[in-house]
Amino acid sequence: MWVLAVALAVPGMAAAETASVHKAGDVVIESRSLQSAEGESVQFELGTLFVPENRAAPKSRLIGIGFVRLRSTGPAGAVPTFHLPGGPGDSYVDAFMDPRPDQPPRLAGLKKYRAIGDVLLVDQRGASRQGEVLRYASHPAARPLDQPASLEADTAAFVAAAKAAVAANADKDLSGYTVIECAEDVNDLRRALGYERIILVGQSFGSQWSFAVMRVHPEIVERALLSGVEPLDYAYDMPSHVFAAFQRIAWDGDRDPGLQPYLPKGGLMFAVRAVRDRLARAPVRVRVKDEKGMTQTVVLGLGDFQQVFLKQPVTWPAFVLSLYHRHYEDWAREIIRERAARDERVVADAEDDDGALNGPLIDTSLGVSAAREHLLRTDPAGDFLGWWNFDSYIATAPIWPSPDVGDEFRAPILSRIPVLFVNGDWDIYTPIENTLNMLPYFPNGRAILVHRGTHGARSLLSVHRPEVLAAVIEFLKSGDTQGLPAATSFPAPTFQRPSFPPPAPPKS
Repeated sequence: MWVLAVALAVPGMAAAETASVHKAGDVVIESRSLQSAEGESVQFELGTLFVPENRAAPKSRLIGIGFVRLRSTGPAGAVPTFHLPGGPGDSYVDAFMDPRPDQPPRLAGLKKYRAIGDVLLVDQRGASRQGEVLRYASHPAARPLDQPASLEADTAAFVAAAKAAVAANADKDLSGYTVIECAEDVNDLRRALGYERIILVGQSFGSQWSFAVMRVHPEIVERALLSGVEPLDYAYDMPSHVFAAFQRIAWDGDRDPGLQPYLPKGGLMFAVRAVRDRLARAPVRVRVKDEKGMTQTVVLGLGDFQQVFLKQPVTWPAFVLSLYHRHYEDWAREIIRERAARDERVVADAEDDDGALNGPLIDTSLGVSAAREHLLRTDPAGDFLGWWNFDSYIATAPIWPSPDVGDEFRAPILSRIPVLFVNGDWDIYTPIENTLNMLPYFPNGRAILVHRGTHGARSLLSVHRPEVLAAVIEFLKSGDTQGLPAATSFPAPTFQRPSFPPPAPPKS
């Protein structure tokens, strides 16, 4: 029996504490309000759904899943949108619990979805302050400054961190933290709140979570909007797809007037290859003053370059060109900070250096098929990006208790659900090829490819292409695809310049 208990939250009592007085399926809701950036008072409901930590275990403890509901401004009975955040480990609900004046929730964007139906922002299990936030020390020890980064050492450290994290959480059933359980959480919340069908809105891991919902409960999904697309067998990105995004960024970088005085004859990609080859031959030693004013010497190698290659598009060209011209100082200070022991780091909060525990649990449970792992390890762009994106997760998969979901679940299947994909071709975290590879499996699907769009391309439609966002909202409301473009583009950014004067031009 599913119980909806409205406004029964006890002030000062955490959701995890109230789990002992509830049963699976109970929902606790309290009414709240906040002020938007424009000064508008917005009413919302802050809720907790209680679910088993592991549905396969008859005596599983209950955990809380937080959610926020914004009531529809449209017609009654409309299909609601369920918004699923990324990570794993991100939360949309946090911003509503104790909003900071300088970081109000993005209410202006959510207003558009309220015209469709009720708006539900759903937390992930293990990453919900309305339930429980599980974290672990992902970088517990200092790493030496006199040696370049080592993939083997990094993986070994992660193996140790995984074993410590599992041992520290022996009172929890960590086998319950899978994307399939997350999908069941969505269905349980839908059922508890009395919705027959839902519209999924998923970003990054939220899109992967949405794929799982559509796989496990296709009958409840009216349609979906997926951005920063991450298919079920794509937990780890293909190096060549990520590298292709940088090639597209380099095209504009080569034409930026502020960068042109720094460019070698072959442009940014020539500089990338030159730095890669230089560091592959031998690491470099850099002597700098750290942020405490102490002089330090740090050794930087190819592994360090591969790890920090994934910089944001507006800063990446300046980073590469600085290294090409042998200006390593800023990079060295960054590496010194990263290699310091946890208690020596300058962080705003102790949790800043912790990892979201549901991240490796869910990601290693998803894993990848053997065929995809073969492609990952033999991809030619691995020479530039290495295996840092996946080696430690694959190595620790047997340690994390969350079970492997299996190749049958990971494999894409034909789906008639109308899905709109939005992906940027500058997305270095979920490359645009992810969307292109999924389109054949969704015959009722459409895609909007965003030139110069990064991982947050969908959120920037309201800034650069509001008419496209209006068409997206209309699709979610009615299923109408007439106004949807196949592609759009954002303006070229102003790239950051290197912090030193341009080199003198070569003598003719």
